[in-house]
Amino acid sequence: MARRYFGTDGVRGRVGDPPITPDFVMRLGYAAGTVLAAAEAVRSGGDHAAVVIGKDTRISGYMLESALEAGLSAAGVDVLLCGPMPTPAVAYLTRALRLQAGIVISASHNPFEDNGIKFFSAEGAKLPDATEEAIEAALDLPMLTMPSARLGRARRVNDAAGRYIEFCKSTFPNHLDLRGMRLVVDCAHGATYHIAQPVFHELGAHVVAVGARPDGLNINRECGATHPDALKKAVRELGAELGIAFDGDGDRVVIADAEGVLYDGDQLLYVIARHRLNTGTLKGGVVGTLMTNLAVELGLGRLGIPFARAKVGDRYVLELLQENGWQLGGEGSGHIICLDRHTTGDGIVSALQVLHAMRETGSTLRELTAEVELYPQVLVNVRVPKGFDHRQSAQLQAAVREAEADLGTSGRVLLRPSGTEPVLRVMVEGEARARVESWAERIAEAARSSVPA
Repeated sequence: MARRYFGTDGVRGRVGDPPITPDFVMRLGYAAGTVLAAAEAVRSGGDHAAVVIGKDTRISGYMLESALEAGLSAAGVDVLLCGPMPTPAVAYLTRALRLQAGIVISASHNPFEDNGIKFFSAEGAKLPDATEEAIEAALDLPMLTMPSARLGRARRVNDAAGRYIEFCKSTFPNHLDLRGMRLVVDCAHGATYHIAQPVFHELGAHVVAVGARPDGLNINRECGATHPDALKKAVRELGAELGIAFDGDGDRVVIADAEGVLYDGDQLLYVIARHRLNTGTLKGGVVGTLMTNLAVELGLGRLGIPFARAKVGDRYVLELLQENGWQLGGEGSGHIICLDRHTTGDGIVSALQVLHAMRETGSTLRELTAEVELYPQVLVNVRVPKGFDHRQSAQLQAAVREAEADLGTSGRVLLRPSGTEPVLRVMVEGEARARVESWAERIAEAARSSVPA
């Protein structure tokens, strides 16, 4: 069935505009509650379903949390509230507490004016399509409050942060520590503000936290993984060995070295894959996306590591990992999935895997990525009418073929319609920036010429 509200990562939008309004979110909570309660009644013979709700630090989280709690309670579902917590922490707590679902109130790397609702299954993974479709169908039903004796209860999980901190530390090997390492940790004024510093500190590092004073309005503002200039500057000024930046909900990570050189998700994924290959712990290959830098694919190929590309989005990376029976995948944005450590992308856990490789080999990030110098990628957005099919334009396809012949095996062309805007994204990458820029503009011009007047 066609999705009305759920996208690739839950329901998201501008606060106050449908669907991110208190009345809709209460109905969403009720609809999700009825679906989950029905499933739990079948499984357990009548026990209440229970969910955990976490949120990032946006001011709208208070309002949406209350609305969700009301809807779920009306449906007879017990609610556990853990307050501001990273998205991957909610996935972990859902499994650890043996709950029927986890719910996160967050718009990830977006500004504070946005917010969203995303769900995890009992296994700590994204909800199956069938469950999301059942929730959407339930939104059309009237909201009927359960009898008082069957209403859901709510309580706080007071030790949620401590539980998750210990989980993160458990993904770093016991025979290693971070003693002597000076780290800058940028929490983007988001959900990791009270989590990340204790994790790295308790493993032995000297930690300087920045972006760790959320006020409800400053999440992701000129800081964090999406604005890494602040991190690079802090690393140089404080003389730190590394800087680690997360986004607002803690599922992305980028790292800067002592010189302020930034390493994105593609490079960090390569570091983790190479280390696991060398230690005999890599299962299968690596999944990237259509946007993963070609240099990473070629670098993995030289190591004999299979590589596959999924559609853009961590949901699709996870699906392809599960289909192939592999464990490691990610995106250049810093979403990295290590299925042998967690069920979902986790910025803190991913950073610890990189630190594991550095400490065990005694190498710097520059040394660990020396064989993978990222190729220039040039992206041009071309406005096109709704329904425009780039595959039907002979002129555009001819330009693509000409570019691919010129770039050879050291470059590639990707045409990708946007899922949210009326634009065609033209991406060209290769070894020489001038050549890449030239081909990107020539292909973009061919696309513009193919658009009906």
